[in-house]
Amino acid sequence: MTAYHSVIEAQQCILSHVSKMQAEEVALHDALGRVLAEDVAANRNHPPYDVSAMDGYAVRFADIEAATADAPVRLMVVDDIRAGSMPQVKVLQGRAARIMTGAPTPAGIDTVIRVEDTEVDGDDVLILVPPVNGANIRPLGENLRNGEVVLSQGMEITPGVLAILAMVKQQQVSVFARPTVAILSTGDELEGIDEPIDENKIPDANSHALYAQCKALGITPTLLGIAHDNPIELRAKLAQGLKHDVLLASGGVSVGHHDFVRPTLDALGISMHFWRVAMRPGHPLAFGTTETGCAVFGLPGNPVSSMVCFEQFVAPACKSMMGYKKCFRRTITARLAHDLRDRAGRAHFVRVTLTRDETGYVAASTGTQGSGVLMSMAMAEGFAIVPADVESLNAGDMVTVQLLQGMDFQPEVDL
Repeated sequence: MTAYHSVIEAQQCILSHVSKMQAEEVALHDALGRVLAEDVAANRNHPPYDVSAMDGYAVRFADIEAATADAPVRLMVVDDIRAGSMPQVKVLQGRAARIMTGAPTPAGIDTVIRVEDTEVDGDDVLILVPPVNGANIRPLGENLRNGEVVLSQGMEITPGVLAILAMVKQQQVSVFARPTVAILSTGDELEGIDEPIDENKIPDANSHALYAQCKALGITPTLLGIAHDNPIELRAKLAQGLKHDVLLASGGVSVGHHDFVRPTLDALGISMHFWRVAMRPGHPLAFGTTETGCAVFGLPGNPVSSMVCFEQFVAPACKSMMGYKKCFRRTITARLAHDLRDRAGRAHFVRVTLTRDETGYVAASTGTQGSGVLMSMAMAEGFAIVPADVESLNAGDMVTVQLLQGMDFQPEVDL
């Protein structure tokens, strides 16, 4: 077993020990946010023929290239083509066809001019502005070509991807399965959410925070409750959790006299790959795997540490198992609103809020950064990352911020 002393080494170790889940079939409308487990090919040309991109008139460019508002070109309208219908005649010299958006273009034409650039005069149309030759025509197969792979394995199914799946008539979609996740909190000091208030105990927030973080990934985990500091009870709960693809056990991974998680994991035959990471908060983090492929995370007992470790290690592992190619949170660069004094040697994930001014984003601490101060996570919009080799940062310095939320105050540019 190796002790990993950097966040990146720990992340690389974890990702090297987890595998993609098997494929499963889901209904199209249940596929949003999942990852394609196979390539998808088009089963038709789309559009199936050249179609108009505008409501207007289908014309021969040679007939109207000299048109101006002062000297419009007059053409006889010989057809009226609606979307869903087919042209009835070929458009000859000096003729035009009225055409709707999405309607197939008739033989003989090479350009569509917008209705706004025309005037109707009885059975004729006056062309007032010359378009570019070939304008406003969507060519056959511009969107999809029959037989071509249009979506690749590993693509996340966004609304746009789902629309393509509908276009190729995929009522059922092959996606990577979601891992099953079990969550266990440990410690005699914990009080369950359904238990009476005991001033001598600590409410178990970890289980519910981890539950919410899993749900945010699209995973519905199983809560195993609280295991007390009793080796027999702890072993039974951990063994139950090992039946899942991922086990999250928070608390008891330090080296205290009553921290039983570590020896119990060893006794259960789990191959432990590391027990600590050079980071704040979240130094006492353990990771191991079983022969059956269960990924076991021993998370810190402090709720903030547990949640930060989930974002840095558990979430990327689960995303990788679900087939995602991009497994980590987005980052931005922000200007610090105040000084940050730190201790070199561990990467520090400072919980921050974000504002924006004329120079860009500004990051400000959520307040007291103790690993037990859960309000620092409740208020956080991101983590300002202080590298392990940095002792201090000053107000105005630029810092990388890992985003926890995806929406912004207003558009970045004037629209």
